[in-house]
Amino acid sequence: MAGGYMGKILFVDLTKARIWEESQEESMYRDFLGGYGLGARIVFSQQKAKIDPLGPNAMLGLATGILTGAPAIFGSRYIAVGKSPLTGTWGDANSGGDFGPHLKFAGYDAIFVTGISPDPVYLSINDGKAELKKADKLWGKDTWETESLLQAELGNEVRIACIGPSGESKSLISCIINNKGRAAGRSGLGAVMGSKKLKAIAVRGNQKVPIAHETELKAARTKYLGQLGGTVEIYRQFGTCGGMATFVRVGDAPVKNWKGTGIDFPNATAISDQSVINLQERKYGCWQCPVACGGLMKPSTGQYNYPPEVHKPEYETLASFGSMCLNDNLESIIKVNDICNRYGLDTISAGSTIAFAIECYENGLINNKDTDGIELRWGNHKAIVEMTEKLAKREGIGKVLADGVKMAAQQIGKGAEEFAIHIHGQEVPMHDPKRFMNYAISYVDSTPARHTQGNYSTKPASGMEFPTFDRQSIAGRGAANKMGKDLMHVVSCSGMCMFGLGFMDASALTELINLTTGWNYSMDDLLKAGERIANIRQAFNAREGISTADFKVPGRIAGNPPLEAGPTAGKSVDFNTLLRDYLVARDWDTSTSKPSKKKLLELGLDDVAQALWG
Repeated sequence: MAGGYMGKILFVDLTKARIWEESQEESMYRDFLGGYGLGARIVFSQQKAKIDPLGPNAMLGLATGILTGAPAIFGSRYIAVGKSPLTGTWGDANSGGDFGPHLKFAGYDAIFVTGISPDPVYLSINDGKAELKKADKLWGKDTWETESLLQAELGNEVRIACIGPSGESKSLISCIINNKGRAAGRSGLGAVMGSKKLKAIAVRGNQKVPIAHETELKAARTKYLGQLGGTVEIYRQFGTCGGMATFVRVGDAPVKNWKGTGIDFPNATAISDQSVINLQERKYGCWQCPVACGGLMKPSTGQYNYPPEVHKPEYETLASFGSMCLNDNLESIIKVNDICNRYGLDTISAGSTIAFAIECYENGLINNKDTDGIELRWGNHKAIVEMTEKLAKREGIGKVLADGVKMAAQQIGKGAEEFAIHIHGQEVPMHDPKRFMNYAISYVDSTPARHTQGNYSTKPASGMEFPTFDRQSIAGRGAANKMGKDLMHVVSCSGMCMFGLGFMDASALTELINLTTGWNYSMDDLLKAGERIANIRQAFNAREGISTADFKVPGRIAGNPPLEAGPTAGKSVDFNTLLRDYLVARDWDTSTSKPSKKKLLELGLDDVAQALWG
């Protein structure tokens, strides 16, 4: 067996309380690398089309990559996968920490769960032995309490991925949490886990990830560690919070529910870089990470009661609860970040939903009676915290907000749809494509409104060459976007942190994968795997009857009409032309976005071609 994977996947049918494992051929890993590549391959094969994502036939997977748990570098990630109840499309969500490596140490590359348990349960995996256990005493507990109780029962060496009360109540913006604050945040997959009455997955084991060329891999790790510098020092010091004020200033961070500019949020430094670090107790990093960009905070000193060592808010959280809400009170953002982590909520969606609610309040669509007296105004940090708690608990108007802006707007009516900034149901991340156009195609990916899908610069590096494109031409724009996405699929599905590769020479990707696995993949081989992954994710949507043309981009995102002030004044993005260029480069139908039969056969996806084309 090649290195980088354990070769076994665990399957669980909660309805029948049945557990079994299946071995996988090396070709599965060669073709799909792991993560959502492996996840999409298995879900497409075993889950029927158009099932209810919260029903018993829905599959929920947690999958590692071929570098996860290997002594390569930055190999800490796992990805939750399944049909998104928020968008109805393919859904996946990436998380760091150390749960992913420990899932492998417990003997498995991935877990796939179907069915619905009649009573709350958790899945315990102990060095290759799996069993379902009662979780009645855990149901209703937050993620911190759940992790602490399970470690008290099973041992401190156990690593846990779990849902909080928001996942239990099937909030469509709920997520899966590990390490008390690392989130598989997007796509609403916490609701899928909650629908199955699966509270947690606890893993423990001492198995070693096989490595094809261990001595050489350790030497390569040392070499690439020596390359870290420049940008990495900013991440070591600040993490992603280091860019908050800059992104507001240059027009990347959205302001005032996407209708404002940095002029409306002049005190961004209060929730950025050193201001955040001043409240940090100590640094925190994912498994064997040489950067450790995370942080754990000091206890609150003001009106917000949070204990020591809650997780540091990252950029997306600082923007969604900060600039989006005109909130420059840092301790309130630390507090709402902790609420979301404990209840299991995606902070991008939750913060965006609060900004939506503020604009509804401002325009008289909801009032004090609806909010139980909360003065839900821009910059009112106390109200933002109180409303986030209501959302998390589904209390009062929180019942309306708990499923995100699309569902909330439908319930509120009165024209609330104007203020619901989403793409096909998912709230838009905190990056403006009018400022950085590379986000545009990412936002209409198979998983809509995602900032990590394809947002990778294909830079020339020693020992390898990337083709250059005339980005002014139709073929050039489409081909460049295709390559960026294919590369990002490789990074994510291999289990590597997307920031990690950015700190190194790009040739690290092929070298680390080949030394781990024993393969002899070129960059072209890896990009072909990325293309295969892109096609099977898109095929999932096509089989569901969903076209990328269905992904309507709000005018505020596209710049229609353009802003009148700020760094993106007068700018707009022609999403339709960019998407058409991209679909042509992919060989996907420009009307339905369905992958061509020729392309699917070329990629060895014969059964997928048969399912879509007959």
